[in-house]
Amino acid sequence: MPSRLPGIVVPVSLALWVAPALLADDPAWKSKQVADWTPDDAKQVLADSPWVKSVTASVTQPSNQTPARRPYSRRGGFGYPGGGYPGGGYPGGGYPGGGGGYPGGGGYPSGGQRGQDQGSAQPPKLKLRWESAHPIREAELKVRDESAPTVEQDHYAVAVYGVPNRFANGDPQKLAGEYKKDAALKRDGKKDLKPSSVQVLDRDDGRVVVYFFPRDKNEITAQDRRVEFQAKIGRLQVSESFFTEDMNYQGKMEL
Repeated sequence: MPSRLPGIVVPVSLALWVAPALLADDPAWKSKQVADWTPDDAKQVLADSPWVKSVTASVTQPSNQTPARRPYSRRGGFGYPGGGYPGGGYPGGGYPGGGGGYPGGGGYPSGGQRGQDQGSAQPPKLKLRWESAHPIREAELKVRDESAPTVEQDHYAVAVYGVPNRFANGDPQKLAGEYKKDAALKRDGKKDLKPSSVQVLDRDDGRVVVYFFPRDKNEITAQDRRVEFQAKIGRLQVSESFFTEDMNYQGKMEL
C-alpha cells in the first residue's frame, strides 16, 4: 500500500528503507548511545565532531632574527640581499651571476640560510580537542587511548595535539608555566577565562599541550554561543572557535 505525502505517492517499502538510511548517515554522537558506539564511531568523534577542530597555526619570527631585506643601494656595497644587486654590476659580479648576489652565491634564495629558516618554520597543522567533554572522554575509553590526559570534573580542558618538538623544545614544567600566561577562552561581552594550570605531554606524533580552566569562574552557558580558544605556544599562535549549539549530546551541552 503506498504511503502518501503532500503531492507525492511513495511506496511503503521505499519509505521503510529510506528512514533507516537517513538515520545511518547521522554521526555517532547524534544517533547512538555511548554503549552502542563501535571503535570506528569513537574514532569519528575524536577526529571530526563539534568538540574537535583542525587548525593551521601561525608562526611568529624569532625576535633576534636578522631581517630578510637589507638597505637598497644603487651603487655601493649593500645589494639585495646578498651584496651583488645591483651594486657590483650586472651581469658581472652582481645579478644573476656571481659574487654574493641574488640569486647567485651566498644570497637569497639559492644556497643561503633563508631557505633553511623558511623550511623549519612551516606552519604546522594542529588538532584542538575539548578534552573535558563527555563524548570525548567516552571515545578515548572506547579506543583504549591510555595516553589521554587526565581531567578533573571541576575544570574545562582544551588540548592542542601534534605540536612539533622544534616549537615546544625544553623542560615540560617550565614550558607549561610559560604557556599558561598566554592562553584564554574568550566570549563576547564576558571576562576571559584564564587557565589555572597547563600540562605538556609527550606523544609519538609530537607534544600535547593541555589547558585547564576552572568551571566555577564565570561558567560557560548555551547563551555564550561562541567560545574562542586562543593560545601562544612558543612561536606558534593558535586561535579557533567552538560553538556551544553544536556541542550537544543526548540533548545536553557537553563541555
